[in-house]
Amino acid sequence: MAVRRIVPNVAADRIDAANAFYGNALGMQVVMNLGWIVTFAAVGDMTPQISVATEGGSGTAVPDLSIEVDDVSDVYRKMQREGFDIEYGPVIEPWGVKRFYVRDPFGRLVNILEHC
Repeated sequence: MAVRRIVPNVAADRIDAANAFYGNALGMQVVMNLGWIVTFAAVGDMTPQISVATEGGSGTAVPDLSIEVDDVSDVYRKMQREGFDIEYGPVIEPWGVKRFYVRDPFGRLVNILEHC
């Protein structure tokens, strides 16, 4: 037996609002749309992971999601352009990541990061 995928499910009453955040700003593709559920996927290979934390590091709250990207500065600009409020960062952390926190349209705290 092997875990093949981990998919966080976000409860929302405005599914269409997800496209600006996950589609436009993060560049993810819609891989399933049943009207009541839309699944976005990253381009390329990913390894399933899950983290358990007592804090988010540097005294921050534990984010609901962490999304690693290849160019955090580019995603930061896209999030600003799309009108999303940045809650923390961008900052280079002592453990070797550049990151920022942003809320998705459904109120989830998302940690956007790039390994330095």
